[in-house]
Parts: sequence; structure tokens; C-alpha cells
Amino acid sequence: MTVPDAALATLDERALVEACLSNQAGAFDLIVERHRRSVYMLCYRFVGNHEDASDLSQDVFLRAYRGLRSFRGQSSLGTWLYRIGVNVCLNRVSAKSPAVEPIEERQFVDDRAESPSERVLRAERGARVRAAIAQLPRKQRATLILRTYHEMSHQEIADVLGSSVGAVKANFFHALGSLKKLLGDVDM
Repeated sequence: MTVPDAALATLDERALVEACLSNQAGAFDLIVERHRRSVYMLCYRFVGNHEDASDLSQDVFLRAYRGLRSFRGQSSLGTWLYRIGVNVCLNRVSAKSPAVEPIEERQFVDDRAESPSERVLRAERGARVRAAIAQLPRKQRATLILRTYHEMSHQEIADVLGSSVGAVKANFFHALGSLKKLLGDVDM
């Protein structure tokens, strides 16, 4: 990855896309740098393991690079990348059953406040929730992941999925109901 020109760093999304389209060195690298964490986390939430999430993230950016001319700027670049990411992930998930690998909780949670038995219970509960989410229908899974883990609004999810706000709300409602059935009486 080349170090982006300092002038590129000041560009807004539209100007940065234009710089990419005019083959300005480092422009696409800056897009990747700005969005790689959110794209990676989106992919991870779909596949549940780091290796596949990394591969999918690369695929998302490759598709974005190849399709950059189709970006019209009607939504944010982040929303456009999420749409590509959701499509890439849904295609992968429907093609193969994911091998789930937990995120290392120690990176994000102060586990000194928890007893070992509480950590085991939390890990088991997390694994059950991830397995249940993986069983949801495609649109419900995408809606639940974007709403719950990425804290997107119903409108933002509708933009990413190319559907209506009403459909997003219905998918989220049905996803929660399906999760409740799949998980039974798990203490969440």
C-alpha cells in the first residue's frame, strides 16, 4: 500500500472517488484505509471467523475498485461499500456453512471482573447466538447484523439492502422472533 498524498486526505468522498477514477496514486488506498475496519467487522459478523472475514473484505474492496465507475454518489461511499459487503457475504454464506470462530473477548472486555465460570457461560451463550443468527434467512440475517452490530438506522439499512424501510422493520421484527424461537430460554 502506498502512502496517500497529504492533499488526498483532505478530499471528501466524491472528490476522492473522482481522484480514483482519474488514476491518482494512493486515492483508492485512502478509501480502503477509511473503510477497512467497518467492512471487515461487517464481514466477520456474517462468517464468524477472522480468516474468511479478511478474504471477504478483500473481495469487497476488489469489487468496489472494479465497480467504482458505477458509484453515483446517491448514498455515502460507506453505504455503497456496505451494500457490496452484504452481497458478497450473503453469496458466500449461502455457498458454504461458516466455521464459527469467536472474537477474542479479552481484547474488548475487562475479564478481571468476571469469574471463570461466568466467562465460560458468556462464551457458550455467544456461540449459541452466533449459530442461531447463521440459521436466519438471508435478509433477516443482514438486517439483524446491520441494526444490532453496526447500529445502522432502518433507513441506512434500507439503502444498503436496496429495500424499503417497512421491509427492513419487518425483517428485523421477524429476525428477533426467529432468534427467540431458535434460542429458546437462553438468558441473554
